[in-house]
Amino acid sequence: MSLALSTLIYEWRRYTAAVVALAFSGLLILAEVGMFTGIVRGITATIDRSRADIMVLGPKVTALVDSGPGTGVPKRITPQIYMNPEVTEVEPLDGNGGMWINDPKAGQKRKTEYVQIWAIDPRAGSVSLPTDYTEATRIALQEPFAVAVDATSLGRLGVKLNDTATLNHHTVHVRAILHGYPSINQVNVVMSKDTLRMLGMDDPNNPRDGPLMVRIKDPAKAEQVRDQLNAVSHGEYRAWTRAELSKANEGALMKEQIIGLFLGFTVFIGFLIGIGITSQTLRGAILASIKEFASLRALGVSMGSLRWIVIELSFWVGVVGLAATGLFTWGVYLLGEKFGVPMGFPTSWVVGIAILLTLISIFSGVLSLGVLKKSQPADLLR
Repeated sequence: MSLALSTLIYEWRRYTAAVVALAFSGLLILAEVGMFTGIVRGITATIDRSRADIMVLGPKVTALVDSGPGTGVPKRITPQIYMNPEVTEVEPLDGNGGMWINDPKAGQKRKTEYVQIWAIDPRAGSVSLPTDYTEATRIALQEPFAVAVDATSLGRLGVKLNDTATLNHHTVHVRAILHGYPSINQVNVVMSKDTLRMLGMDDPNNPRDGPLMVRIKDPAKAEQVRDQLNAVSHGEYRAWTRAELSKANEGALMKEQIIGLFLGFTVFIGFLIGIGITSQTLRGAILASIKEFASLRALGVSMGSLRWIVIELSFWVGVVGLAATGLFTWGVYLLGEKFGVPMGFPTSWVVGIAILLTLISIFSGVLSLGVLKKSQPADLLR
């Protein structure tokens, strides 16, 4: 075991403030990234958890987030997709928006909310049926005018299981409660395609469909089939693997100007907090151990070697800070789940924050090197 690591273990109290500062710097950034990523995953959960291997969208769409009406494709595209021998099922993911008005009971308030509607095919094994829907939910959605909402949206909509509400001037029944489909912005309401049609929210004369959800024989060939479909698209559509589209959705949100400003400011604040507290803590800890460093110099250890000990010590402080960041972030994630706040942590951001915290700790160690000038062997005789 190195001298630096031994020092950190036996003098851990002196370095606690530095570890906590690094942990909270990382938590500050990761919590914000997790919240914004969770918002996207909540919006696109119906697609991300579907049985589709490939999604077909309009040719100019770069992500579903803020893509507007261009996500659909002409209805004549569906037979063309079936021409690929690997394709087994193609189904449009229908949706719409409408005004939701609850049916308040005595003592309740009337709630009016504009909701986002997703229409799925509740047939067993349907490509648009999310994989985490229970059998009871699937059967419940087969009932005419039945809808399902996430548990976190019940308060906003003013309903509970088996309550009624008005949607597009028709009465609908809340027959299923979903979990893991929260929405920070517009509430998501799920129903069958037949119910959407009965509500008058499915225009049969619309020449466009989609986005299209495509299932193939071998999911391992998703990228190969995607390339084949794009090669014969003639610019009329673009095929995506489901994982590719999910990543694009997260990236599109992070590129939003206001979100970019929030994240940039948070990273800057986290950097200042980490550098300020960590460097001062390391400086104070080294100063408190200055006689030990002076003893090492008296034994013939060079100043260069002492500097490397301090740098290594700061590195191990960073490692412990990373572990604490992971622990705190996990706690925040569990807390968010409990209160229905969706969170997600992209690997690129996690790796980036890990590198940032490591650099902060090492740079803090560099800023503390000046204290070593006070480690004069002659001071041991005083």
